[in-house]
Amino acid sequence: MPKAYWVATYRSVKDPDKLAAYAKLAGPAIQSAGGRFLARGTAAKAYEAGLTQRVVIIEFDSVEAAAKTHDGPAYQEALRVFDGAAERDLRIVEGL
Repeated sequence: MPKAYWVATYRSVKDPDKLAAYAKLAGPAIQSAGGRFLARGTAAKAYEAGLTQRVVIIEFDSVEAAAKTHDGPAYQEALRVFDGAAERDLRIVEGL
């Protein structure tokens, strides 16, 4: 079964304090569900559209595990704290 990856890109951060509170809950929720952070931070280089926005990449054992983590109670609690702290896009992509 192929691995799966959460890829989150942040277009803008509106409330850094809310984002920090979210991260305190989201990180442990993701890791306890088997997620492994592979990259987290502002893009080192940006091409095409030239956006040096924040990017987070998290590896899971499967798409099912990634979706189950996202939809689970611990991560949903983190999302309630997130509450519009940033404009972002989160996708789950199946690995090759």
